Amino acid sequence: MARTLLVNARIATMRGGRYSTIDDGAMIAEGGVVSWVGPRELAPTLKRAGDEVVDAKGALVTPGLIDCHTHLVYAGNRAREFEMRLGGASYEDIARAGGGILSTVKATRAASEAQLARESGSRLDAMLSEGVTTVEIKSGYGLDVENELKCLRVARGLAEGRKVTITTTLLGAHAVPPEFKGRADDYVSLVCEELIPQAAKAGLADAVDAFCEGIGFSPQQTRRVFDAARTHGLKVKLHADQLSNLHGAALAAEYHAVSADHLEHTDLAGVKRLAAAGTVAVLLPGAFYFLRESKVPPVVALRAEGVPMAIATDCNPGTSPSTSILNTMNMACTLFRLTPEEALAGVTMHAARALGLQDRGALEPGKRADFVVWDATDPAELAWTIAGRKPLSVIARPRG
Repeated sequence: MARTLLVNARIATMRGGRYSTIDDGAMIAEGGVVSWVGPRELAPTLKRAGDEVVDAKGALVTPGLIDCHTHLVYAGNRAREFEMRLGGASYEDIARAGGGILSTVKATRAASEAQLARESGSRLDAMLSEGVTTVEIKSGYGLDVENELKCLRVARGLAEGRKVTITTTLLGAHAVPPEFKGRADDYVSLVCEELIPQAAKAGLADAVDAFCEGIGFSPQQTRRVFDAARTHGLKVKLHADQLSNLHGAALAAEYHAVSADHLEHTDLAGVKRLAAAGTVAVLLPGAFYFLRESKVPPVVALRAEGVPMAIATDCNPGTSPSTSILNTMNMACTLFRLTPEEALAGVTMHAARALGLQDRGALEPGKRADFVVWDATDPAELAWTIAGRKPLSVIARPRG
């Protein structure tokens, strides 16, 4: 594979998850991996015959962006529920009335793999157009063995023909399906004894997630799911403390989860447990905004305790129908009071950690040379605009 030579760039390396720039920087990549980065005047070897040369013309260059929490594969829409919520119905009201996740389950079960791939591919392409080069995709809208595996196959297949890495997460414990109504423990047994083993054997899942919430699954049921994931060698992550404090953050930390996501109701004890375990906090301002929540995640405590904060779109039909990682950065700053530098770290280095990926998220020797050239000179410009900003160019390679 030819070398890639980046020159005349203001490079935000994001080394160690911190923002700093190299003005008039250069970078050399060989085989899709960074071999050198630094001031252009110190570059060991500049252009060789056959090099792919990228002249940034003084523009800002960042690592490829990472959307580390999405529910991208689904069919149908939930616009009617949006209207209901505007009329005063809560997320819990809608779910208990048979709407919410279960309405998407019905549409997703009825959809063919081709239909799901077509609809989900359009959403993925919108993400890639904003400089995203790695995307996590959860299942969770099949809620039986056949359809959960179908969704994971579709998610894996979306990488074909696209310069993107897709990681997949089995979210079988997303909701209790209608055929198990009143029998949540029996459904958890299905997830643990059939779904997780089959997904692991087929190589369709990189991690296992659960919705630990009053309208989802109890901490004890979540432990059963995590124990099964461990048995089959899969990483774990958790929808934690979004609507109430069931001490999901502490539970995620207990299992050394790669991430605990949402966290609006997490207390200081939970934050300290996350810090001790090295678990990444994934903040999802799109869902906070869409649900018109008022209790923000404990950002001040997370910052004080040194917990890495990633941010993600949470792209899903019910609570965050957004594909825009840049708009998510804006929301993280305006709603959660992250700094623009923290927001950029949240969609690069910390997002990589939230997926257990050590090979990306920063532009330094040994990391993947996925990078984005922006029509900007400062990271604040990426979080400042609400819509419409696009990269000048994206250099990425498929998973491999």
